[in-house]
Amino acid sequence: MFRRWGRRFRKVSRFDAELVRRSGELPATPADQGFRLLGRAADRSKLWFVIAALLISRKGAARRGGLRGVGAIGFASFAASFVAKRLFPRRRPAAELLPVYRRMTRRPTSSSFPSGHSASAVAFASAVAMEYPKAAIGVAPLALAVGYSRVHTGVHWPTDVAAGAAIGVGAAYATRHWWPHHSDLPTGVQRRDTAAELGTGEGLVLVVNPGAGSSEDAEGEIRKAWPKADIIDLLPDVDVVGELTKKIQNEDVRAVGAVGGDGTVACVAAVAVEHGLPLVVVPAGTLDHFARDIGVQTLDEARAATDAGSVIGCDVAEVTVEGGSGEVEEAVFVNTAGLGGYPEMVRLREKLQTRWPKWAAAIIATTRALRSAKPMRIRLNGHERLVWMLFVGAGAYVPKGFGAARRPTMASGLLDVRYLRADLTSSRARFLLATLTGTLHASHVYRHAEVPELEIELVDGHRRIALDGEVGPLGNRFAFRVRENALPVYVS
Repeated sequence: MFRRWGRRFRKVSRFDAELVRRSGELPATPADQGFRLLGRAADRSKLWFVIAALLISRKGAARRGGLRGVGAIGFASFAASFVAKRLFPRRRPAAELLPVYRRMTRRPTSSSFPSGHSASAVAFASAVAMEYPKAAIGVAPLALAVGYSRVHTGVHWPTDVAAGAAIGVGAAYATRHWWPHHSDLPTGVQRRDTAAELGTGEGLVLVVNPGAGSSEDAEGEIRKAWPKADIIDLLPDVDVVGELTKKIQNEDVRAVGAVGGDGTVACVAAVAVEHGLPLVVVPAGTLDHFARDIGVQTLDEARAATDAGSVIGCDVAEVTVEGGSGEVEEAVFVNTAGLGGYPEMVRLREKLQTRWPKWAAAIIATTRALRSAKPMRIRLNGHERLVWMLFVGAGAYVPKGFGAARRPTMASGLLDVRYLRADLTSSRARFLLATLTGTLHASHVYRHAEVPELEIELVDGHRRIALDGEVGPLGNRFAFRVRENALPVYVS
């Protein structure tokens, strides 16, 4: 058996040597210097991090592609450089196989097998392609060029590059274990219906959040899509709910709409539910969870839905908040609510947004909130619990770990309840370990349930609730329920 494997390895080595020799016989061109520069740019994945930063600075699929790409680089670098290179030592190609002008100034001294540059390049390109195929059209050829540059400059054998590429593809798909792609998640039944065909926007009132992007550009595009629509800008000194309600009461309003992120959608949705009107959603926020779950990704898709009068019936969640002195507030949310570390994260994120981009502020705030969270003693449907944080989703989310991704259906009739226990030793560390290893569903520190109603009472003190990423009212009793099919939303 060992002799058979030895013959195979010698055959591969001869194949590699022949390809490198033929590469070395290629005539000199300006591309030689280009491949050397490209290889240096890809050192330590600098090239990919720059591209990732550009993608993350945008919204929607571009941002998701950049973030998934960075995650895939991490997996690929670990697998190639810290595992495979130590298990499979191999000499680099002999310098004499290539002319001097093609050689790298500093030749690597680590094992030749596999190519770490190729692993990172293909991991990044594959991960970006999963979320943002348009960017992959440019990134994929660049990744292939980086892989070939390792052979062209004589620092890797062709099979090193092939093995690195295979690791890269595997690393990209590995990210789907922790961050499921929408194609990995189940799709539920969704009830469809019809509503007013809006056409040019007559009878449509849109709330536009200028903070979600360039107000001038956003409003110009909206005017082109619905020239007869009435627009209200979401500004600090404007009572949007009051203005919207006044127009509904005094004018022939057939639908209301939100141009912005999840907070804007929740604000307008509450008014739509109260007055029994359908909702138009134009995603323009950071993550746009609600728009993603209903399947509206662009202004063109929203316009097509309003032209056709096509809607789906969506559940919304309602929470009644009671304070210690007896005051009662009611609020509607369309995505998630949270207590404990979750509202702390929202408050910190808002503070950090004055100095950081919103996505970066969210990452920093989440990390700090979990580290500094204080245990919260609650009664959950009458049962006492000690928790770090609690999540309530308006609908059944998948997957069933703490990092809920999306809702297969917007009409499940259920609340998704998840919490992190604080009564076990090292529960936060165990939570992070279980999250990283994909075993959270079996961990004792995490609990999950799907119920139509929920009552929470804080045993000690008062807390603010976070609703759809915004800080909500202060209270010590919170009663949640689902309002089934209460919100018709335009979808194509």
